[in-house]
Amino acid sequence: MRNWDSPPVPLKSQPSKKLLGHINKTFGTLAFCRRWLERDDGGSYATNGFGAKQSNYMTAMRNLVDVGLVTPYPPLVDVPGSYVAQYEHTLLLRPTCKEVLSRGDDY
Repeated sequence: MRNWDSPPVPLKSQPSKKLLGHINKTFGTLAFCRRWLERDDGGSYATNGFGAKQSNYMTAMRNLVDVGLVTPYPPLVDVPGSYVAQYEHTLLLRPTCKEVLSRGDDY
């Protein structure tokens, strides 16, 4: 995830500058995963179209993490064979319906 609270850091590596520009354009402050960078659209067809696939970016990513411009997050881990989902709201799954518990006036 892009860390917007970090102070300006001069990047000397051209691949790091290119990757940071791609992250800013495609994801902004939203969290992203590595496999999205490796898609043909680089993570967003609407933003990039095809041909934005990132390759050989791990050294540049490590540089961005080391200087504090990108914050790494570990992947979600659950019991093997089970399902994992992430939602913006708290859901209560009942046998006959699904109820949104966190819905407020702004939804």
